[in-house]
Amino acid sequence: MPVRLSPQHLDEIAASGVAVPTYDRDGITAGIVHFGVGGFHRAHQAMVIDRLLQQGEAREYGICGVGVLEQDRRMATAMAEQGGLYTLVLKHPDGTRESRVIGSIVDYLLAVDDPDAVVEKMAHPDTRIVSLTITEGGYNFDHVTGEFVADEPGVAADLRGDGPPHTVFGLVVEALRRRRDRGLEPFTVMSCDNIQGNGHVAREMFTAYARLQDPAFADWMDEHVSFPNSMVDRITPVTADEDRAWVRDELGIEDAWPVVAEPFFQWVLEDDHPAGRPPYEQADVQIVDDVEPYELMKLRLLNASHQGLCYFGYLSGYRYAHEATQDPAIATFLRRYMDEEGTPTLHPVPGIDLEDYKSTLIERFQNPEVRDTLARLCAESSDRIPKWLLPVVRENLAADRPVTLSAGIVASWARYDEGTDESGEPIQIVDRLAEPLHRIALTQRDDRLAFIRNRQVFGDLVDDDRFVTAYRDALDGLIADGAHATVTRLSRS
Repeated sequence: MPVRLSPQHLDEIAASGVAVPTYDRDGITAGIVHFGVGGFHRAHQAMVIDRLLQQGEAREYGICGVGVLEQDRRMATAMAEQGGLYTLVLKHPDGTRESRVIGSIVDYLLAVDDPDAVVEKMAHPDTRIVSLTITEGGYNFDHVTGEFVADEPGVAADLRGDGPPHTVFGLVVEALRRRRDRGLEPFTVMSCDNIQGNGHVAREMFTAYARLQDPAFADWMDEHVSFPNSMVDRITPVTADEDRAWVRDELGIEDAWPVVAEPFFQWVLEDDHPAGRPPYEQADVQIVDDVEPYELMKLRLLNASHQGLCYFGYLSGYRYAHEATQDPAIATFLRRYMDEEGTPTLHPVPGIDLEDYKSTLIERFQNPEVRDTLARLCAESSDRIPKWLLPVVRENLAADRPVTLSAGIVASWARYDEGTDESGEPIQIVDRLAEPLHRIALTQRDDRLAFIRNRQVFGDLVDDDRFVTAYRDALDGLIADGAHATVTRLSRS
């Protein structure tokens, strides 16, 4: 019979051969408060703290997870039932798997139930770091102007002050205010999201929110609060029912929410934590003075390539990343994008062999065990494309370099957002702008440039003849010949 994952059953689970925490979890202090406890955080930052705890380090840096949305209640329930424990399964391409129970999350709070408890947790002297994986869209800035969106309903409600704060901005800023008023050192705000200059973006957005409430306090934040940049990397697909079944049947563990991930792991972190930090470098984290070269490499090669494979792959009939990347035309297209359009926009990356890195990316995408869905990669495109791919387009246009492959990726997104695949089956578009973009995409059979006329997403790219020509050519091919014929042609052009 499977054993329900809980602190009381760790000895029994260990006896079956699964690695479990051997450290005393009862004596751990929650020095990190983390917003956005999803699969990625649990496969990445929480795993790092678990490694350090196993070494007898970082006992003052356990993690208190925070859920801000009602949809986080499911995670809150799983965390409560299992004492914060979960199983992490690393899937190797050859079919072997590494499994471990992670114990670094020692508390979990749901802000929709008790926002003041979340604020007080961050305001407590024990808290040194508030970390974030709130997704690319969670930073609430306009993609064209870069300005904070003050009229977002949740933000506007927090700014009115009619009740306790409920957004991440309101909660974090209120906690910092209480710390200042109590004479406590501010915590470090550590973004771990896939945004270029994520620390800079976090600083700008949180201080912009504070400035709308209290300009003097925003100035204090700007002077005293640290927002280090970071680059994070580990492909972590959504946990599927078959993953839960494997953990139950093969490991003998009944786990409500295990996490699966690829073996590859990278975290590059700016060394800027005045309130203190764990000895991250003892768990294979690269501590550097300048993260930008690493983050540009990752965002413009890995993340942009994910967009390059997901729409073409889905429209070609594939449903998993490994299936699409094993198609020679798509693999060649991705490598050409990396070499000809992504790489020229990068800075020198200390200690990294870019040719090897790009080859490794293709191998990672082709890992059949991870089973990363193309639907996941196609989601939230209006947040991802402007941050990962359009900067590549703009830099290459400014330098008079090619943009044909990047324009093809944008065109494949436009075709995907018509909402019907090439077999006539409906596509479920998951995006904060799904409805308006779908409406626009439906008009592009008559007006090829309709999609990129959306200046909220694309800015002035529709005014650039070089981009427009490449985009129109790719979209013509997608509509007339289909996705696979078009990506094949682009891979050879």
